[in-house]
Amino acid sequence: MADPKGFLTTQRETACTRPVADRLKDWNEVYVPGSLLPIISKQAGRCMDCGIPFCHNGCPLGNLIPEWNDFAYREDWSAASERLHATNNFPEFTGRLCPAPCESACVLGINQPAVTIKNVEVSIIDTAWDNGSVTPQAPERLSGKTAAVIGSGPAGLAAAQQLTRAGHTVVVYERADRIGGLLRYGIPEFKMEKVHINRRIEQMRAEGTKFRTGIEIGRDLSATDLRKRFDAVVIAAGATVSRDLPVPGRDLRGIHFAMEYLPLANKVQEGDFVAPPITAEGKHVVVIGGGDTGADCVGTAHRQGAASVTQLEIMPKPGEERNANQPWPTFPMLYKVTSAHEEGGERVYSVSTTHFEGDEDGNVQALHLVEVEFVDGKLTQKPGTERVLPAQLVTLAMGFTGTDRSNGLVEQFGLDLDERGNVARDASYATNVDGVFVAGDAGRGQSLIVWAIAEGRSAARGVDRFLTGSSTLPYPVKPTDRSLMV
Repeated sequence: MADPKGFLTTQRETACTRPVADRLKDWNEVYVPGSLLPIISKQAGRCMDCGIPFCHNGCPLGNLIPEWNDFAYREDWSAASERLHATNNFPEFTGRLCPAPCESACVLGINQPAVTIKNVEVSIIDTAWDNGSVTPQAPERLSGKTAAVIGSGPAGLAAAQQLTRAGHTVVVYERADRIGGLLRYGIPEFKMEKVHINRRIEQMRAEGTKFRTGIEIGRDLSATDLRKRFDAVVIAAGATVSRDLPVPGRDLRGIHFAMEYLPLANKVQEGDFVAPPITAEGKHVVVIGGGDTGADCVGTAHRQGAASVTQLEIMPKPGEERNANQPWPTFPMLYKVTSAHEEGGERVYSVSTTHFEGDEDGNVQALHLVEVEFVDGKLTQKPGTERVLPAQLVTLAMGFTGTDRSNGLVEQFGLDLDERGNVARDASYATNVDGVFVAGDAGRGQSLIVWAIAEGRSAARGVDRFLTGSSTLPYPVKPTDRSLMV
């Protein structure tokens, strides 16, 4: 146990954010650099090293949280990094982007503020990078087996790194022009600067993983050809089909999916554009969807100089405390204020868009909405609550409906789908096609980054067993296990 009295004597402190006026002028991460290190040892000391650490159950990766909390408390950063990497390939990603279901499951959180697990995690890995203790782990010998990974998001990268370290020759195929998937083009720079992706890619290259960008499997390279070239294939293409809003006026110019809008802002940061082809500058912006992707649109619009930003959510406003039907240690749906919401804008709950209104040139100018409420378990419009919002830019951030099938990947492989439209797989992440596996959102549906990494690691074990007959890679989380669902 780190500090036997830490949870009694130390109050919860989290990372400091930069002043709003300052951070809106740039795209750097919102947190004050170095603000965690002076406090993180004591924060790690709040961990009670529970006899039954429910934080393990809350984390799909099964992170050894009490162990690395103890090392962080003692400022043994090398040992903390080793324990952290034992279950998580990319803690700098999860430490910035994961909603931290581990903290919701923290025993201390039953009646006190939970341990700042996420802040401890990111402090450990950032310190490890700074002191040079994160190095390539190339395999001692090669197996002679080959594997292709389709998609370079967190699931694909985790699967590729595990398989490479097991001694297989691995090639990652990415249809975009850069590696990273939604980490690269879906996550704004102010949430995670892309240097964190770049140095992991360099580590993986040094270990032996090969990357091929600008190649879409199903179009540029057929599934048949891919299977001829490789002994095994991992499909980690994500669930990238955006949920649409089929209401009158949807075809007006200025209405875009979030994943049409956000990547262009990131491409400006990559140096591809001087200014984004789709911008919020000077416009009244409406974001439809109250989740994290919607918040990313809000923060991006602020930085582009929007005249106003309004975020709409069809569901009621969540409470600030757990409901009875979301007891500890489950992950509760709570009202949260992200860094983007701190920066301004309005959030409107329990409303539904009825139609869009355009000008004579076909550009969206206004959004019509109505309040809704649950009646007999169904969302029903409330008469007399209609209103109009000015809108010259609308982003649709209502989630995703499944894997992209427009490129023929599913059909060319001959993959079975489950009842939710995801690629079906068994407990070893194998599809109905021999030698073809699936991991992440492509098989699970839209989920969290921590689930993507867990599934990538788990699928790698299934592939390793398929290729060699056995595996020493970590035991996987079974895709049929819903006990850890978030």
